[in-house]
Amino acid sequence: MKKIIRSIGKFFRHIGSFFDKWLITPITKLILKIIDFSKSNSKGLERLMGKKQTLIVISLVLALAVFFIIDSEGNTMIDQYAEILYDQKVTATYNEEAYVVEGLPDSVDITLVGQKRHIFLAKQSPTGGVTVDLTGLKPGQHKVTLKYTQQLKSIDYRLDPSTVTVTIYDKVSATKTLTYDVLHKDNLDTKLNIDSVELDRSEVIVKGAAYKLDEVATVRALVDVDNFPRQEAGDITLEDVPLVAYDADGKMVDVEIVPKSVTAKVTVSSPSKELPIEIVPKGELAFGKAIRSLSSNIDSVTVYGSEEALEKLDSLEVEVDVTGLDDDKEYTVTLKRPNGVTEISEKTITVNVTLDDSTTREISNVSIATENLDSSYRVQALSEEDSRVTVVVTGSKSIIDSIDSSTIYAYVDLEGLGVGEHEVEVKVRGDDVKLNYTPKTKKVKVRITANN
Repeated sequence: MKKIIRSIGKFFRHIGSFFDKWLITPITKLILKIIDFSKSNSKGLERLMGKKQTLIVISLVLALAVFFIIDSEGNTMIDQYAEILYDQKVTATYNEEAYVVEGLPDSVDITLVGQKRHIFLAKQSPTGGVTVDLTGLKPGQHKVTLKYTQQLKSIDYRLDPSTVTVTIYDKVSATKTLTYDVLHKDNLDTKLNIDSVELDRSEVIVKGAAYKLDEVATVRALVDVDNFPRQEAGDITLEDVPLVAYDADGKMVDVEIVPKSVTAKVTVSSPSKELPIEIVPKGELAFGKAIRSLSSNIDSVTVYGSEEALEKLDSLEVEVDVTGLDDDKEYTVTLKRPNGVTEISEKTITVNVTLDDSTTREISNVSIATENLDSSYRVQALSEEDSRVTVVVTGSKSIIDSIDSSTIYAYVDLEGLGVGEHEVEVKVRGDDVKLNYTPKTKKVKVRITANN
């Protein structure tokens, strides 16, 4: 024990010797030299301090010293800086399998206040982010405080918002039928058609608050044409097709969908059909004129579209407005796509209209047909004169001379008529669009009876 005490005493004596040798003794010598210098030069110093210039210089030095000291302290107070970190993600801790949380913002803004160098360091330093701990909270409304973990204590921070009111619900689940929507269909090659879409599942599970699940009317897979790896006929497989839930008004419902995506097999085809062009004149020609011929630079076109639309088409009608025309004319006509047709092989065609002087001819004994008669009725003409009609045909003589009654169709429309006698209008149409057809007898009488 005595050895330890002696060792400690020896240690402190060494320390005392060190300070005596290198600090106390040099300072003492410096003070003695200054005193000796002032004693030997006291009169000179008095004369120097008595001069006005010396006092001015000393005052200036002291003033500058005070200024720099105050300025330094002022800068320390003024050098405060603020910077806003926008859209900082909020992370919540809670049992996501059992609860749904509403009212919690996805992100908040953080204002950092401090000196610039400290703020710079704070931005470079890792942080725990913005967090909120909801562990242990039961279903209902709760006011919670958001926290931001920052390692630098020299920085003040403010969250906007810093407290929020959240609502916690029990999470429930339900099974929903899965359908699909095709997005950006207009971006599909106009010669292609989507025949079918097959999803790798027909049902999905939706999870969320009970009132949210009640709003879900449909869950759809969003098949996007822009995600097709190629634009050609054949089968296309799309992975990770996103799912979205909608309400009855078509608005998105924020619920959890399991799984989040599906795989879709899209069958793409390119149905086409060659159609003859049928030129149809519209409007009245100049008085005394008739159409002798209608011709175009091409006789047929290839159209693309759905199978259903193409089956209904036998020809492609091209309308030409001949109103007031009194001489031959060439038209450039833009082809219009019928319903269900997505592409036509030609955009425009050239139509030549050749005129002739107009003449008329009467075609007699044209039988009158009936249309749109209810299947529970039958009809007969009241007389022989009511069963046939004479048709006045107007047009170019070269065409009129070659027609007969087989190219003319006369009929009466019986839609909506019941049992009894009726006077109905006679209508006429013909095979040749270059001619005009007019019934000489405007109305006939018929008798409708019920089937026995």
